[in-house]
Amino acid sequence: MTQLPAGFAGRVVAWQRSHGRNALPWQDTRDPYRVWLSEIMLQQTQVAVVLGHYQPFLDRFGDVAALAAAPLDEVLGLWSGLGYYSRARNLHACAQAVVERHAGAFPRTALELQALPGIGPSTAAAISSFCFGERAAILDGNVKRVLGRVLAYGEDLSSAANERALWDMARELLPTRQLHEAMPRYTQGVMDIGATVCLPRNPMCLLCPVVEICEAARQGRPEAYPVKTRKLRRSAQSLWLLHAQAGDGLVWLQKRPAPGVWGGLYCLPVFASRQALEQALPAAAPLRDAPPFVHVLTHKDLHLHPVAAQLPAQWGGMEGGWFGPGEWPRLGLPAPVRRLLENS
Repeated sequence: MTQLPAGFAGRVVAWQRSHGRNALPWQDTRDPYRVWLSEIMLQQTQVAVVLGHYQPFLDRFGDVAALAAAPLDEVLGLWSGLGYYSRARNLHACAQAVVERHAGAFPRTALELQALPGIGPSTAAAISSFCFGERAAILDGNVKRVLGRVLAYGEDLSSAANERALWDMARELLPTRQLHEAMPRYTQGVMDIGATVCLPRNPMCLLCPVVEICEAARQGRPEAYPVKTRKLRRSAQSLWLLHAQAGDGLVWLQKRPAPGVWGGLYCLPVFASRQALEQALPAAAPLRDAPPFVHVLTHKDLHLHPVAAQLPAQWGGMEGGWFGPGEWPRLGLPAPVRRLLENS
């Protein structure tokens, strides 16, 4: 059985108070709506990107009731640029569930929070610990790395059973006293250590507040942990985008099916080949190929080939409709499509 180090939580709490991140806009609050929003935005998204979207989102949807009442298209529009649009759909569904099931008040325990759409165990624990001081453990990627190294936990985290064992140890390491104050600092602190000190490559062990009780540092091989053998392979896909235009800046847009790439968003019509794109248009339509570019997703590279076509405003040869520049800001558009339209 892995030996748990004494004093881990106290070191993390003390370090977070003096050296952790304390100036982010979602930290000076115990409002579960704001904390929940930041946690969803921060999933697989860098803090710098979230900072550009968090306040505009709050300015439009100041509380959970406003978000629940909003049209999904408007929510997706403000989400544009954050990626992983299923998060925005789940965010909207979760807001509606909070209003309908809980009269607009977020549940106070991680167990209840996990029953809401789009909230997994780690996000639920973050909300309940930050807002309500609940003794609940998070285990996102950064925290797995910190705990995996401190404990020199050498079991393969590709196995669900091994990950559950690490969850159990994470719970045992939590603070036990003054939880209302300690739990928010501990939760933030262990994330901060993973994000700023205990890096995947070249960790800054000399600056780490838990280096003296870190078994991986004692072994002199922190990068050996955590262990995860199964890796997702990157793939690539080529897509042709029909940039059909009419007078007055009108552009033909379709709503993408969900699930799938850009599911639920408005988009230029997408085709698997240039030939398929040509066949969808009138034979006499002049086409102009724009420079292709690559849009990088987490595990896939999209090679995008825009093809411009000038069509009459009365054309209606496929599903979708004409939208003018004044309407684009209110639509949920994939980030590369929005940039393409704004720069054309």
